[in-house]
Amino acid sequence: MKITILDDYFDTLRTLDCFQKLDGHDVTIWNDHLQETEALADRLRDTDALVLIRERTKIRTPLLERLPNLKLISQRSVYPHIDIDTCTELGIVVSSDLHMGSPSYATAELTWALVLAAMRDIPQQTASLQRGKWQMGVGNTARGKTIGLYGYGRIAQVVGEYARAFGMEVMVWAREESRKRAADDGLIVADGKETFFAKADILSLHMRLVDATRGIVTAADLARMKPTALIVNTSRAPLIESGALVAALESGRPGKAAVDVYEEEPLRDHSHPLLNMPNVVATPHIGYVTRDEYELQFSDVFDQIVSYSAGTPTNVVNPDVLPNRR
Repeated sequence: MKITILDDYFDTLRTLDCFQKLDGHDVTIWNDHLQETEALADRLRDTDALVLIRERTKIRTPLLERLPNLKLISQRSVYPHIDIDTCTELGIVVSSDLHMGSPSYATAELTWALVLAAMRDIPQQTASLQRGKWQMGVGNTARGKTIGLYGYGRIAQVVGEYARAFGMEVMVWAREESRKRAADDGLIVADGKETFFAKADILSLHMRLVDATRGIVTAADLARMKPTALIVNTSRAPLIESGALVAALESGRPGKAAVDVYEEEPLRDHSHPLLNMPNVVATPHIGYVTRDEYELQFSDVFDQIVSYSAGTPTNVVNPDVLPNRR
């Protein structure tokens, strides 16, 4: 099969052990990011199988209609960036392992790294030292503070374990089933969303981005936070109402933010407010970007291609396509 891999910024995938699974296939890897429809269509003209790295490139109907040879899209995790109905209509199989059995420890670790970096002002202290200044302020300790986990899925559970190891109280707000699970795990369950935002010293978002969660954190929610509080987002930027985070930080509630995700990615505008506010620690969506995580994820992604090539597609998210697949 002719396989195309998009958005492999550092040409990492060919160095992974699991890349050997594609031996015998014709593989093309692109290291830049391209979203313009006509240019992408030209790039993917002869592609049989398309490998996506999460949601870096949107695969919408106008593009799909220009790809008569495309038979398979293989990726991992959720797929709001793909027009699934169009894929089904055109006979394109979408395989995406939702990895229901294990959390992304890489993302949980980055979340905790951002918590500590923001609490102790580590980026600011480092920059100050590099400018020849000795210390630039006083940070805060985590022990004894309350961390609020908005959502209680697999990553949130791991973050909660880290927090408890650091002597923090863990409070949860989530859908009813998740709140019950948190209570069974011995955690504090907030008695309402308003209380949750008001009491948290650190508030970390841990939800998938779907229609029901888009904008679920409002400007009013942020306004309830303490002026000393920190909000952390390693999930998806649109969970927060558009423009609300910058406005809240400018108004002083919450006092700090640590973010790994943005409304537009890749974010190349160095004038963006979140990249220039002294009370923000920002990283470029690296939650899952570790070699260990890549080996885990792309082993699954490449297995899906091998299975399709053998005539037995797996992890198909649009099963109605199977009788009429290309």
